[in-house]
Amino acid sequence: MGILLEIGLVLVIIGVVFTMATRGKNANERETLTERRVEAYMQTIRRERSNPELSAMNDVELRDLLLSSARNLKIETERKTWVLVGIGAVSVVAGFVVANQDGPRGFAIALAIGAVAIYGLNEFWSRRMRDPLVARGIDIERLKVE
Repeated sequence: MGILLEIGLVLVIIGVVFTMATRGKNANERETLTERRVEAYMQTIRRERSNPELSAMNDVELRDLLLSSARNLKIETERKTWVLVGIGAVSVVAGFVVANQDGPRGFAIALAIGAVAIYGLNEFWSRRMRDPLVARGIDIERLKVE
């Protein structure tokens, strides 16, 4: 069991190093795509005039608002992802501890509790990230870059 934990730890470390190494290459492309999406969304807001508050802003104000909203959404999404991965790792470790005392049934119960906690926190944080933007009338799906 200890060897499996060590192999898993090595794979996680390799994954983190690979992610950090390739992060800079995609950042410029994502930033360019975000700016293009913001420009397109600004044109849609001007054309549809469905939200008077956003339509009343000049181009600089609207661009700053949309760009900062997109960046904040990206940062919050990354933060949420890392926290949920950490909770998942803690759940697996807790499952191993419980499995030593209660066997496979305890491991499954610990993982099920961890999965429910991750799901609940993911839904809570997703709504919490979106609520301020939705309250302003900003369509979040138009700002997302995946």
